[in-house]
Amino acid sequence: MQKFLGLTVTGKLDSDTLEVMRKPRCGVPDIGEFRTFPGMPKWRKTHLTYRIVNYTPDLPRDAVDSAIEKALKVWEEVTPLTFSRIYEGEADIMITFAVRKQRDFYSFDGPGKVLAHAYLPGPGLNGDALFDDDKQWTKDASGTNLLLVAAHEVGHSLGLQHSANPEALMYSVYNSPTDLARFRLSQDDVTGIQSLNGPPPASPDDPVKPTESPSPQTPAKCDPTLSLDAVTTLRGEILFFKDRSPWNLQREFHLISALWSSPPSDLDAAYEVPKQRPQIAKIFLEKQKMSRNALLCKALRGKQFWAIRGNEVQAGYPRGIHTLSFSPAIRKMDAAVSDKEKKTYFFVEDKY
Repeated sequence: MQKFLGLTVTGKLDSDTLEVMRKPRCGVPDIGEFRTFPGMPKWRKTHLTYRIVNYTPDLPRDAVDSAIEKALKVWEEVTPLTFSRIYEGEADIMITFAVRKQRDFYSFDGPGKVLAHAYLPGPGLNGDALFDDDKQWTKDASGTNLLLVAAHEVGHSLGLQHSANPEALMYSVYNSPTDLARFRLSQDDVTGIQSLNGPPPASPDDPVKPTESPSPQTPAKCDPTLSLDAVTTLRGEILFFKDRSPWNLQREFHLISALWSSPPSDLDAAYEVPKQRPQIAKIFLEKQKMSRNALLCKALRGKQFWAIRGNEVQAGYPRGIHTLSFSPAIRKMDAAVSDKEKKTYFFVEDKY
């Protein structure tokens, strides 16, 4: 628990741990393997419906409607997903206020600390969000803010688990808002939801940006929430990859397209094969066809890899990643590296 919540790992009930334990939190467990489908559950459609089944007496109905609509909007802005409300029948996301035991047999704790819980995407109960009506729901910071909790639970309804990043909306512990007007998803939240659904479609009104010019949205190197997509050596240099930008230890930014013309942005893994003959080196880059930005290595969804010598993509590439003899059980690749013994190691969760 201390490790997951970003605390100093002491194994003891110290003051910092007790302080976090006393805070309100989401009812979805931090550690668990709940899945409605094998792999990474997500909606197989981009337009979802929602229904507010009932209301809390703590707020006017229009305040509840507004909070739920805004909670959906924060996810809609960074994905291809859209939402529409229905007023009867079964919606993809059913939103309910309840106390103690409900239809899912998951008991709330009354005046305790569990605020709400939600289920990962799927039919029936899956995708639904339930809120404990024994809590004091508010539209400001005077009680438990409905907008923030609803946005968190919608993250679960869209397929996200809890994040260990305290700055993320999907962090399991409720943090009282300091400035609701400036509420936005963290980069950790955006990266997570786009790994499932991809980015929002480009607007036809957006100007076309030349790919030859450096992106004005290169990642901030000192951003404490920055996470990297891949890292590899290349001709004696270490390269770090983030989105469309690799950079070296001298912190010089380039676009991936400046290095290689056809491989994708947002790499999932890259590695250099030690030279077997003079002037021969290869970089393998894994990509998922299904989304132009959600580049996750999954064995059975048309994944591809490229072989590059110098700056040139080799003939016959890209190829399907199944040609490397991965088991169909491999659903997500995290990293890869090749050593001087000419062995290549692929890392998947806690295995290699």
